[in-house]
Amino acid sequence: MRLFSALLIFCWSVSAFAQEADMPTDFLSKAFYKDRRDKLRDKLPANSVAVFFANPVRNRANDIDFVYHQDPDFYYLTGYKETDALLLVFKDTQTANNGTAYNEIIFVRPRNERAEMWTGRRLGDVGVKNQLGLDQSFNNTEFKRYNIDFSKFASVLFFDFKNDVRNDPRDSSDLFDLIAQFKTKANYREKNTASLTVEQPKNNLDAKALLKIMNSLRGIKTTEELEMIRKAVKISCASQVEVMKAIKPGMSEREIEGIHQYVFKKYQAEDMGYPSIVGAGHNGCILHYEENYKPSISNKELILMDLGAEYHGYSADITRTIPVNGKFSPEQKIIYELVLKAQEEAMKVCKAGTPFRDLYSATNKIITQGLKDLGIIKSDMEVRRYYPHGCCHHIGLDVHDRGNYEKQEENMVITIEPGIYIPDNSPCDKKWWGIAVRIEDDYLITKDGYEHLSVSAPRTVQDVEAMMTLPSPLDDFVLPELDKKN
Repeated sequence: MRLFSALLIFCWSVSAFAQEADMPTDFLSKAFYKDRRDKLRDKLPANSVAVFFANPVRNRANDIDFVYHQDPDFYYLTGYKETDALLLVFKDTQTANNGTAYNEIIFVRPRNERAEMWTGRRLGDVGVKNQLGLDQSFNNTEFKRYNIDFSKFASVLFFDFKNDVRNDPRDSSDLFDLIAQFKTKANYREKNTASLTVEQPKNNLDAKALLKIMNSLRGIKTTEELEMIRKAVKISCASQVEVMKAIKPGMSEREIEGIHQYVFKKYQAEDMGYPSIVGAGHNGCILHYEENYKPSISNKELILMDLGAEYHGYSADITRTIPVNGKFSPEQKIIYELVLKAQEEAMKVCKAGTPFRDLYSATNKIITQGLKDLGIIKSDMEVRRYYPHGCCHHIGLDVHDRGNYEKQEENMVITIEPGIYIPDNSPCDKKWWGIAVRIEDDYLITKDGYEHLSVSAPRTVQDVEAMMTLPSPLDDFVLPELDKKN
């Protein structure tokens, strides 16, 4: 009977891993992740260890969780997409009790037939070794017994804890327990918030240095990463194009959002890089408008659409603002072309070696003078009322990705996204009220300039209006009315 049971488990395990053939074939390779860990090791200080934890599961409601998203740093170093995991990367080679030499070790969720039937397949320690190339891979139940003296290191690098991880009382090796076990092993002391005068005991724990290291690594994209980003950008451009062809007055913001997301899924993008912003009329003046609730978009409104597909973890970030009826009004066109001029001015200083601040300065100068010429503002100080945000950020595994902001460097990928937002009741001529325009594109910084990654999504007034005259494959897609009686 025992032999038969073992055979069943073996067959089930082989079958589960065989199904991985159903997965996409263009994920980043295990060699990529090994190279990232090696590059991290090169940057670690002498006699140190870097500690990374997977993201926790977030509860949505009762017994339903949000779709899981791995901590980007953890994913960047491992390719592992499950929770309840811990990674240690050592500066120097370590020696196990059995004489094995190693410089990294990972603890992951064990295989569990019953759990996998409910929530999906797990890699387990063997799967991580075979598929992700981490030879020193163990089930997370082993970490409690793992004999490591953190006090022997000159520094233990980690990101400090937010105390927002739930404890599953049925699992003694979940993320909550892994963190607790690390704190015990590393002699971590919770910060005393009751009194700022209480001096914390000095130790070798460093919760700051890792940020700078990971910023320097992730801010410069590899050839493999650029392939993922290009795919995410192309998908996002395609969705903007299809919406330009399909949009009609009377559609809802949510319907427009749905067209974007359908295109994302059609091209096999796993998710959105961030909550979609689809704001018509005055809703576009809300910078992070995510409700997308307006049930009917009027004939005279602009609609601001800030969306990005996430492809194999990498996100695009593209914004287009278009007239719902297909034709910019004179006032809409003036504001749109002012924003476009600001973006193109920033593109002139988009190249390696140029300070990041020069990008914003270029957009701010154009918008400030333009709004003054239009009589919308009287002094330079008023521009922040209508242009309240920065213009550039890194993109990658996060839509606002890690990276340095001192100067632009070759193989950074950034956005340029100037905008003008004139809410109702603003202290200017009423003809400008409700106009909100943002134009956002993605750029690869090169040695002598840039590569405009999102060029396939129309940007100029002429190109946008021309695209909106083309037929859409959705023109004939009409659903029956739900409240219509048979």
